[in-house]
Amino acid sequence: MSHNTFGHLFRVTTWGESHGPALGCVIDGCPPGIPLTEDDIQWAMDRRKPGGSRFVTQRREADEARILSGVFEGVTTGTPISILIENTDQRSKDYGDIARQFRPGHADYTYFAKYGVRDYRGGGRSSARETAARVAAGAVALKVLQTLVGGIEVRGALVQLGIHKVDRDNWDWAQTAENPFFSPDAASVPAWEAYLDGIRKAGSSIGAVVEVVADGVPVGWGAPLYAKLDSELAAALMTINAVKGVEIGEGFGAAVLSGEDNADEMRMVDGKPVFKSNHAGGVLGGISTGQPVVARMALKPTSSILTKRESIDTSGQDVELITKGRHDPCVGIRAVPVAEAMVSCVLLDAYLRHRGQTGGRVHEVGN
Repeated sequence: MSHNTFGHLFRVTTWGESHGPALGCVIDGCPPGIPLTEDDIQWAMDRRKPGGSRFVTQRREADEARILSGVFEGVTTGTPISILIENTDQRSKDYGDIARQFRPGHADYTYFAKYGVRDYRGGGRSSARETAARVAAGAVALKVLQTLVGGIEVRGALVQLGIHKVDRDNWDWAQTAENPFFSPDAASVPAWEAYLDGIRKAGSSIGAVVEVVADGVPVGWGAPLYAKLDSELAAALMTINAVKGVEIGEGFGAAVLSGEDNADEMRMVDGKPVFKSNHAGGVLGGISTGQPVVARMALKPTSSILTKRESIDTSGQDVELITKGRHDPCVGIRAVPVAEAMVSCVLLDAYLRHRGQTGGRVHEVGN
């Protein structure tokens, strides 16, 4: 299997399967001299790990990230950073019944058709368990950004659960750490709890929308045409399991706006350019504007459900199957820190490429 690496100057390769002994990542291109400890990674791992509430999979994993290389005496050396995350709570027996059957909505059929073999234990490489390694890499990327650039904050929130949306008038980032949904709207939580409890008890699942906002991104990151910052963000977010749609800024909402409404007007304030709105989501012509970078992704319902579904098996016979095991009734919840991680990785890569091409120089208006 090829294509397990993403990024250009900051490159991340993930490895491992859902029910293997461990998984992890190798990070190449991290600048030297960055203070880095396992605690700088673990806080992000703890936000993503399973078993945190009744609304996510009850698989119990500590998700402790161990740095194996690339750090000496507390700082990065510039050599590859290898991070190991052990799997300790696999229950492969849950998947014995579907060893030769293709679960609807999963990658089972396409993996088999392409490779002629598949790891049926929890989906193997196609499992969202792989995203633990991405979160570790994203924590490293964010630490580098905050060390070399400063002032950058990458935050995600669940803004829609099924048909239920947050009230943006109630938006409070602090609330995302106070409830199991990463919701920025405290008033939405009771309704979401009742709604997802019903979904969970029925053995079903539901989709969601996650929004990520990166504050403090300077102007100038990204490049026109084939290295647009927004295109690379969209590509990175689309690699996350269950993501079926990505939008930047106003996104699909821009289709119903007029040119007057959509254009982000500008004025000089205290000698600096200031935008009066941010429909572009912080990116114009593929290059960051200095405004918050805003991206959203839509995730499909978890395909593993307890309702009997029709499918086929490897011998070409029609079958009916129920997917057993421990699964998230809404993958969007734990996808929040994964989305933050992917955005952090893309931003660091964009910064390093910008610095490499221009020396990091920004041409100021009026000077």
